[in-house]
Amino acid sequence: MKKGFITGRLRSGKKSLEDSIERKIETVEAKRFTWIDMQNPDRTDVEELAKKYHFNALNIEDCMTKFELPKLDRYDDHFFVILHFPPISQKVAIAKNSQLSIFLGKDFLVTVHQGDLKPLVDLVDLCISNLDPQRKERLLGRSSGLLLHEIIDKLVDDLLHTSRRIFANLDEMEDGVFDETKSVARSIALLRREINKLRRIANPLKRFVLEIADNVKRFSHEEEDLGLFFDDVIDHIDKVIETLEESRETMEIYKDTDFVLSTEKTNKVLAVLTIIFTLAIPATVIGTFYGMNINLPGGVDTSWQILGPYTSFIIIILASAIPVILMFTYFRKLGWINN
Repeated sequence: MKKGFITGRLRSGKKSLEDSIERKIETVEAKRFTWIDMQNPDRTDVEELAKKYHFNALNIEDCMTKFELPKLDRYDDHFFVILHFPPISQKVAIAKNSQLSIFLGKDFLVTVHQGDLKPLVDLVDLCISNLDPQRKERLLGRSSGLLLHEIIDKLVDDLLHTSRRIFANLDEMEDGVFDETKSVARSIALLRREINKLRRIANPLKRFVLEIADNVKRFSHEEEDLGLFFDDVIDHIDKVIETLEESRETMEIYKDTDFVLSTEKTNKVLAVLTIIFTLAIPATVIGTFYGMNINLPGGVDTSWQILGPYTSFIIIILASAIPVILMFTYFRKLGWINN
């Protein structure tokens, strides 16, 4: 291992019938600071670390909470921040947000997360290995503030890729909206939900990254200008927000279009059924009269033989068909029935 970097690792697994939660604590000793990454830690692990670096007890409580609102607390020798990111998934659908808790001082960086944030895990694996010495040197060779920038930058880049995947899926959604054989109402609702989840992540994220950029200057070396680095992150967050806003507007259009087309299709079906029922009214009325147990012209007790033995049947058919033809012609003239 390259001189100047010392790594340590603690892992334990707890398995249940439904899933397995892996507890990992990685310690990386860089030239000027120590990076401790804690994934799914026990409360005792975080409390022991708090005693060493004098962390606030309320911040420890926030770390152990699976979902806490984003926040930033400033102290004399460090600051504490909570950020939210979507967990990595091959599908666009997102489960629960992953919470990242960060303690940053001049000689230490502590990251605590309950979910599996793959870009962060990849950076940890890179720093405890020698697969890419040059990049490892760039990550750990300067300050804790620069490493924090790299962590946030990777997570924001993944958020940008996720938002672009959602935007790309809108093309498939468009084909389904105009295909009368498919029902896309559920797909539209699910995709709108995911867009809203990402918007709830991206909008506060920009504000807190700006605050981080202001506070990290206190723990950086004089030759470093981290403001430029964080400006690049802010630019990526702006692109995420812009992409999500475009996706949201497009989804609103698709939702309205699907509603209009579905309503039109329903109205067509109701129109056909109404016309069929209306045209059947004359035959229903005549059949009702001749179904009564009374003597009627052309009934079974009459001796009408003008058109042969089926005179009564022919008269009833004509009496039913003529009003139907007249109504059909009238409806067609009004434009209620078209090609």
